[in-house]
Order: sequence, then structure tokens, then C-alpha cells
Amino acid sequence: MTSTLTTPAPPGEHTPAAAPRGRTRILALPEARWALAALTLFLAALPLYLLDAPAWLWGPLFAAVYATGGWEPGWEGLKALRDKTLDVDLLMVVAALGAAAVGQVLDGALLIVIFATSGALEAVATARTADSVRGLLDLAPATATRLLPGGGEETVPAAELAVGDTVLVRPGERIGADGTVLAGESEVDQATITGEPLPAAKQPGDEVFAGTVNGTGALTVRVARDPSQTVIAKIVAMVEEASETKAPTQLFIEKVEQRYSVGMVIATLAVFAVPLALGDDLRSALLRAMTFMIVASPCAVVLSTMPPLLSAIANAGRHGVLAKSAVVMERLGQTDLVALDKTGTLTEGAPHLTDLRPLPGSGLTGSGLTGDGLLALAAAAEHPSEHPLARAVVDAARERGLPLAAASGFASAPGRGVSATVGGHAVQVGSPGRLLPDGAEQARAAAGELEDAGRTAVVVLRDGTPVGVLGITDRLRPDAAATVAALTELTGRPPVLLTGDNERAARRLAAEVGVTDVRAGLLPQDKAAAVQAWERQGRKVLVVGDGVNDAPALAAAHCGVAMGEAGSDLALETADAVVVRDELATVPAVVRLSRRARRLVVQNLAVAGVFIAVLVAWDLIGTLPLPLGVAGHEGSTVIVALNGMRLLRETAWRNTLAGGAE
Repeated sequence: MTSTLTTPAPPGEHTPAAAPRGRTRILALPEARWALAALTLFLAALPLYLLDAPAWLWGPLFAAVYATGGWEPGWEGLKALRDKTLDVDLLMVVAALGAAAVGQVLDGALLIVIFATSGALEAVATARTADSVRGLLDLAPATATRLLPGGGEETVPAAELAVGDTVLVRPGERIGADGTVLAGESEVDQATITGEPLPAAKQPGDEVFAGTVNGTGALTVRVARDPSQTVIAKIVAMVEEASETKAPTQLFIEKVEQRYSVGMVIATLAVFAVPLALGDDLRSALLRAMTFMIVASPCAVVLSTMPPLLSAIANAGRHGVLAKSAVVMERLGQTDLVALDKTGTLTEGAPHLTDLRPLPGSGLTGSGLTGDGLLALAAAAEHPSEHPLARAVVDAARERGLPLAAASGFASAPGRGVSATVGGHAVQVGSPGRLLPDGAEQARAAAGELEDAGRTAVVVLRDGTPVGVLGITDRLRPDAAATVAALTELTGRPPVLLTGDNERAARRLAAEVGVTDVRAGLLPQDKAAAVQAWERQGRKVLVVGDGVNDAPALAAAHCGVAMGEAGSDLALETADAVVVRDELATVPAVVRLSRRARRLVVQNLAVAGVFIAVLVAWDLIGTLPLPLGVAGHEGSTVIVALNGMRLLRETAWRNTLAGGAE
């Protein structure tokens, strides 16, 4: 690759990156401002009330508490009532007004303050969840230094960068776009994207991400993605989309909430009417009914489901797994069967040189070429080619530091190979079936051995004589075997391999990673049919793939995960979740995270149920003081909200990646 040399900007002309914006300020939220106002007014009125000051002093203050803390939930409740929906918020306001009506002004005001504070905490929890992901977008610098074709440079807004632009990243700057390093070497702190504790070394050919911090070297980077399609931007978009969705459990609870709320109103009327009919005084009966309405309200139940799921989405998104909705995050944990694609999923999806077979007598002196000599000869001839196999040969030579001789007269023939003149000799590199002359049995035998082992054989001829055979294959991902083992442990059975590749190559690879059930030679519709058959048997199938041929199976599965780096657009659109950086080990990690979220939902429901049952029983059997009922009800709501936010912690992801629980 060529690099662009520029003159450094004069001192004073460098525009520093914008400082990242912090988390949402609490007082920036209207819920928090109203709650603070209600609390301040309550604290001002409380000493006056307790010291038996005239009512005209503390009365207006308490009235202001009811107004500031209760108007917003009351208004939302009335709008819901207009749509024939009974909102829990409205019931809380009615309970507070009822307490004031029977002379319990202090207790009603306390209910309003605690309820408003609980709503503010919920708003803060939601904002923090969004901040944990959306805040990544603010890490991207506002400007970038774009290099001009004539050798100059200009400072432009990072949002205006286009694919193919070349940018200069100076030491200490934040990288303005996702791209590929063209020139320069440095270390980049990319913890905000990958979570790596140490800076990653970068050199030409390496990928870099927007928002990460460059080290001591200067980098020239070619922009590979539009600013709206960077890793950070995709995380933001998908999490915002997920925040607008409801998980099946949430939908179920909201349906139950409506029936529960209606039943609670009927029960409240009964709690008021029955004691009154049996001779209880009006004030005592009404106070008991108001307390019952408060403690029986399902606020904590309603808040039990979404915080854990949204926290799991945010945490997974920070680590390169983008779940498109809360529904997806819930479904991932239900997986009991995993189907994996081969090429681009278990393998890296790019060919790599694996074997060098020089033939005896292939050297100019008759003693035969060495392995490096064979590779250097083939790479010199293949260097001008853009074919994937040619790139594999050239890359292997570069990795070994082999000098490549100049080639002339290059020509490429589709399906046959390439030819060029290297060092005064005619060199051909390509298909054994097309290039080998009659009688070249030794070369044919070597090629056959490589093909039997699942390799693609490439023959090298010099002046018409075979001098060696190369073996090229799609390399297995380093974490493939560990991922298969982890998925086997999670589901109780090994994953199934679904591939369009030939049976021999598929079984060879499956044996390396521990997969025993192999379905090879499948067309796209065959993959989808296999998934549909499992689904009809009651299985919850998770399909992991990357290509266009995987899209039907991804759509048919209970949940589909696409490998994002090399994945086709169709697969990425069809899948329910995307592994952005192609880290296969994150698939079992996100399944564990989903199951952890589901366990937290169950914990929250249990906590909420116990609080409601105990407080209701106390109110019906004994005499539950209204302030204590308020504290218990709102306390349970705060507990389940904070419990759900536990999955935002970094340790939650590290533990799931390691195979443990939080």
C-alpha cells in the first residue's frame, strides 16, 4: 500500500479532539428536578408541622409538595385513563390525596415525595443505561485531519468524512473514523471499544476504530466506514432501537398489570366498605383502604423485567455484540440447540498458506528449492494479482520477511492461474488440473495428498517444470474449539455444523473443534429446512452465520447471530444480533449474560411479590402505618431497579466471558 506524506501543521493550528461528554446530570432530568422540588418543600414544611405552627404556614408548603411531586404522574395517569387504561401512577396520587382527605396530610406528602423520588431513580437508571453506550459516540473527535491528493491537509468535521478518505492521526489524538492503517506504527488505546486493558500495536493493514486514542506514533488511516456506520454508531442505534421494544415477559406483565390494577381497585373498595359496614369509623376505614392501595400496587413487578434486559444489551453492546431488541436478549438465554456455519464463522473466511511442498530436483542446481525459495518464487509471480489465493501466498511471504523479485509480463487466466517472468524464468502458479503437464506424477501425488487433507492445492512451474505445490486453506478461528465446548456446556449437546462445503472438508474441520453432527453440501433452503424441523420439535435454535446463504436459516431460527466483520448485508439485516468484531467466543458469553438477566428478572419478581404479600397481609390482619407501607412499597421498587442495573458492571461481562456467574 502507498502512504501519503504530508507536512505537519504549524504550531497552533492543531485542533484538539473535543472532550467526551460525561454521564447525564441528574438535574438534567425533569423527574429529578420535580422530585428535588417536592423533597425541598417537604423538608421546609415538616418542622413547622411537627412544632404545631399555624396551618397557614405549613399548609401551602404541603400543597406545593402534592403539586410538584404528583402533577406529572397524575397527568400521565389521566391520559392513560382516557385510553381506558388504569395506570399505577394515578393510583398512587389518588392514595396520597385520600390520605390528605382524612387528615393524614403529612403521610400523603411523604408518599408523594417517596413516589417522586422513586420515579426519579428509575429515570436516572434508564439514563445511565443509555449513557453507558451512547456515551461512546461522544468519544469520537469533532474534527479530523483529512489528507488531500496534492499532498496538503485540511481540518474537517469528523461527521463529513467519507469512505475512501485518508486521515492523519497525530500522537495523542482520538481516531476520527473506523478504518485501516495505511502507514505508520503506533499503539492505540481501544479499551472503549474492545475492553482490552493494554494498548494494541497498530501497523499498516490493521483496523482501527473511531473514538480510540492514538499513542506516540503518527498513523495514516483510510476511512472504511461512513461515520453513521461506525462500530460506535451501530451500538448507539441498536441500543436505542432495543430500548423501544418490549420483551415477551414485559408484555405479559403489562397485560397482567391491567387486570391486577382493576382487581386492586375493587379490593380497595372492599377493604374500605366491609370494615365500615361492620362499624369501623370512616377515617380508620379510609386510611386502611388507602394503605392497601399503596402496598398492593404492582410498581415493583412492572419494573422487574426491562432494567436487567436493557442493562444486558448495553453491556453486550460495549463488548461488540449488538442485540437488536430486548426480545432478542431474552431469547438468547432460551437457546437449547446451536447451529453453526463453517466458512466465515468457525473459520476466518480468508485463505491462508498452510503447506509448502518443494519437489526434488526443482532447484537450478538440481538439488531442489527450499520451502522459502518456493514461496518467494510463487509470491513474486502472484504479487500483482488480487485473487484471494494469491493474496494468501504474498501475505505468507511477507510474514516470513522474504524478498520478492520483480516480475514482468504478468498475465492472469480465470480458472487457470497466473504467469509472469521472474528472474529471467517463466513462472506459472495455479490449478494442478490445468497447469500440470503429462508425466508430472510426483506433483500430482503431492497435490492429491493436500486435497485429501482438505487443502486447496496450488502448483508452481518454472520454465514448464513443476517445482513445488502449495497448500492453502481457510484457517480455523483460534477460539473456535473453546466456543464449541462452551456452547456444548450451555445447551447440553454439541452444536450442529450446517455448511454448503463438501463433506470431506466439513468433517475434517468438525473433528478439530469437537462437532459430531455435520450437515454438509447444503443449499440455503436446506439450512432453513433443518432449522425449521428442529423448531417444530420444540427446540430453541440459535443459528450463527455470516453469508447470504445463511440468511434463510437466520430468519427461521428462534434467534440468529451474524458475524459482523465479514458478514453479508443480508445476513446482518436478517440476524437478531451481530458480533461486530467477529469474536466467536462472545456468542456463548452473551447467552450466559442473557440467562443472567433472566435470573435477575425472576429475582426481581420474587422480591416484588414478597414485599406485596407481606405488606398486604400486615394491612389486612393488623394495622400497617401509612408511612411504613409507603416506605416498603417504594423501597421494593428501588431494590428491583438497582438489582437490574447490576448487569451494567464490567465484571458482569468478564464473568460471563470466563464462563462463570456474576
